[in-house]
Amino acid sequence: MKELVLKHVNKIYKLSNKETFQALYDINVEFDKGELVSIVGESGSGKSTLMNLIGGLDSDFTGEITAGGENLHSLSDKQLDNYRKNHVGFVFQSFNLISHLSILDNVTLALTLSNVSEKEKVSRATNLLKRMGLEDQIKKKPTQLSGGQKQRVAIARALINDPEIIIADEPTGALDSQTSMQILQILKEIADSGKLVIMVTHSERVASISSRVVEISDGRITDDRKNEKYKSEKKKEEVSLRPKENTKTAKERQKQNLSFWSAIKLSFHNMWASKIKNILMATGVAIGLGSLILMMCFSSGITDFIDTTMKSYSDPTIVTITKGTSLFYTPYDDDKINTLVAELNTQLSDNGYDFQIDNVAQRQTKGKENSNLIYGIQSVTINLKDDEQSGKVVYEGKPQTVYYMYTTPPYYSDSNLLEGEMSTSDPENGGIMFSRKIYDLIGKGIYDSNGNNKLVTLRVPFDGGSTFYNIPITGIVDTSIMGGVLVMYCDYDYLQAKYKGDDLTKPDLAPNTLYIRTPSKEITDFLNDYISTTYADSKEYTTSVEEQIADIFAKMTSVIGPSLIVISCISLLVSTMMILVVLYMSVSERTKEIGVLKSIGARRKDIRRIFTSESFLIGLLSAVCGIIFNLLLTLVIYLLLKNMIGIVPITYRWWYFGVALGVSLLMSIIAGLYPADKASKLDPVESLRRE
Repeated sequence: MKELVLKHVNKIYKLSNKETFQALYDINVEFDKGELVSIVGESGSGKSTLMNLIGGLDSDFTGEITAGGENLHSLSDKQLDNYRKNHVGFVFQSFNLISHLSILDNVTLALTLSNVSEKEKVSRATNLLKRMGLEDQIKKKPTQLSGGQKQRVAIARALINDPEIIIADEPTGALDSQTSMQILQILKEIADSGKLVIMVTHSERVASISSRVVEISDGRITDDRKNEKYKSEKKKEEVSLRPKENTKTAKERQKQNLSFWSAIKLSFHNMWASKIKNILMATGVAIGLGSLILMMCFSSGITDFIDTTMKSYSDPTIVTITKGTSLFYTPYDDDKINTLVAELNTQLSDNGYDFQIDNVAQRQTKGKENSNLIYGIQSVTINLKDDEQSGKVVYEGKPQTVYYMYTTPPYYSDSNLLEGEMSTSDPENGGIMFSRKIYDLIGKGIYDSNGNNKLVTLRVPFDGGSTFYNIPITGIVDTSIMGGVLVMYCDYDYLQAKYKGDDLTKPDLAPNTLYIRTPSKEITDFLNDYISTTYADSKEYTTSVEEQIADIFAKMTSVIGPSLIVISCISLLVSTMMILVVLYMSVSERTKEIGVLKSIGARRKDIRRIFTSESFLIGLLSAVCGIIFNLLLTLVIYLLLKNMIGIVPITYRWWYFGVALGVSLLMSIIAGLYPADKASKLDPVESLRRE
């Protein structure tokens, strides 16, 4: 069986104006192993077109081409890729070496596409390069070699997968006469080793050393003659450049394809060749990623700060329910308390909670110390005394406005004190506490020069207003977010005693706030949510000021945080477009490289994988740079905020970096899909013509 048979082969090109051009007419020719064939003809005669058809680069023809017993016309794209990878080797006039790869990597490229192990690749390529006399050039780049050396590398690349057919397109066209003879001698040795070598040339000198000359003119074979002077130098011991290590069958080799890790390695070489461009691109993406992480940290940091602050000034097992909005003193009566308690107990039971709140009678039976229902008062005050009507707090003639008054919440303890002691219920030795703002009123300290508690005069808005004289200041309370406002705290029983004075028949001061002690934070949250949701419109009942402020900040954070993240994502969208444009331009810049890859058997899938791997590496590099940029940026912001406002509302979560990595990889891979697909669809013939 002949190695290569062409029967009635015609090739017609479709032109852009719907006209056609026939490049080959009824080609009938056969070739056998061991032949050194020259296909000669003038430019435009059809010899290069014939080479492309034989090499499987172009499958759009009529007729039949059989190579190694297989009809090329019936092969699928995948089978044609395997044919070029394992059955044909190309040697080009312009060498077509990939400039950013070493000589060794250029030769092993076909083995990389076949997923051959690193050890075997290096061994086979090294031995082959030694036979070509290039053992000292292995680590060099193509630009460091002479023309003859480059052509030897191209021949080694063509031989590395042990093909049966070598197609050399003008193999000496770019070489001087002495170097040309050296290359021709190598090709002759290859033919003598039992391979079919077809040289496409217009040089009579090249044709003269061939075993056979096929002349072509205007797309037709005009002559086919043997060279009687040709003498094979094949000896009994076959002169072979075939790698001895290559023992796999053709069927086994067809199953080997470019692996993901091989694509990553090849892509890394490609990226390193344009490292400045890729580093700048990664830096642009990194800024967006770093900002995204920072916005996420700010969002969680503000939320955590508010949550931590609220917890430090409240008790997760205390529910605060105020009658009305706390802007005015609107007291409960016993019936209202019982009705509310019954409503809440029903909700607790319906939702599977065993806990029940004490009503008024149960509170009286258990005693206020043992009951889970605690009374309190809170109200905006006009209270304050400069004279009998003005409502000012007066200390040594310095009137100040008290904005808010509390009876001491049950969750306040000595841990909240900045100075002094907690107020008690003792009518004789009790007193009031103020927030930190008191320092603006009475100066530093709550004691006078004699060590006694400083005294103030108050007027409170109960039953038309009550005046309290010479009330001692027992302590300064740290109330966090309310610390900058003048807030007064006192014990509920102490306030009752002051309110009733010596008139024992006077009714108790009715509470406008209920504190409910629960067994768990879960129940506390349930009751707070129920009150906030059910009475959101009517404001008949409201939760604690801390709870309301925390809810306001939480809502603000829920809007601001995502808004900042969305803004960061817009910059990432721009970065994605930048990656797409750069990779798209890279396809144009590397068109010839893609053609070379296809000529040595790269599948569409392989080309896509190489470009997708590059986008993956860009995403990975961007993520690493983004995380480093974020850490540096956060350090700067931390120092600024710490010095300016004393707090740094930034919280890191380990998975933020995972999100940044995932986002970077996802957007890079998505951006690389179109360029990768475009690269995979490039026509190999047109790609190889690209300068």
